[in-house]
Amino acid sequence: MRFLPLLAAAFLSLGAMAARAETLTVGVVPGAYADAVNVAAAEAKAQGINVKVIEFSDWTTPNVTLDAGDIDLNFFQHRPFMENAERQKGYKFAIVGLGILQNLGLYSLKHKSFDAIPVSGTVAIANDPVNQGRGLLLLQKAGLIKLKDQVGFLGTLDDITENRKKLKFTEVEGPQLARITGDVDLAQGYPHFIVAAGTFDPTSGLIYTGIEDKLFAVSFVTTAARKDDPTIAKFVQIFQNSEAVKRQIHKSFANSDKLYLLAWQN
Repeated sequence: MRFLPLLAAAFLSLGAMAARAETLTVGVVPGAYADAVNVAAAEAKAQGINVKVIEFSDWTTPNVTLDAGDIDLNFFQHRPFMENAERQKGYKFAIVGLGILQNLGLYSLKHKSFDAIPVSGTVAIANDPVNQGRGLLLLQKAGLIKLKDQVGFLGTLDDITENRKKLKFTEVEGPQLARITGDVDLAQGYPHFIVAAGTFDPTSGLIYTGIEDKLFAVSFVTTAARKDDPTIAKFVQIFQNSEAVKRQIHKSFANSDKLYLLAWQN
């Protein structure tokens, strides 16, 4: 008669495994990415996936926790950022779905044009390698600096070969750039952080990147060992197919099409 208790225990074990398989923890940063994932999480729950969303205030911890297995995937970084982190830390990650391409901007609350920026003007720029390089490329596009040939998005301040206005640079953690824009003559800016901070108009940039920067689309990232996980794939599909997610993204980017693109559609 021990068969029935054993059978019951087996069913309970299978049920517990199924529950674990349909539970995800997603790491995000505040703003558009967190808002969009929270909408997708609500829809996922209706489809049997319990999603816990954890917000981080920096760009380092989401990868540390992913590598440690404390979260299942994160949604805050683009491919160059991920690959740079892999080189530096030895992570083994994989992109499992494209997300939002945020159009990086250069902002000034003191000047209406690049010509108005004074000699020895102050510029705030991201302090991490890849995003700093992206900001420098935009400064070069604006005609304010020149970089070494072929340096690309891995450029640093040391790669500036011409700085005709003798601009002075301050390196700042990316999420904090929106809060110090008013203290400098020009700042690299991320529209979704500006919206979240509520400090100024995110559509007031003097110049933006665009579809040519598709490589920088923020994507869903998990560990290489879990790149084929069916629950993760299902959640990414829910995110990409959700009209409510698309509406939230548009709202999070100040209802402005010039601030972002849906990378999986473009």
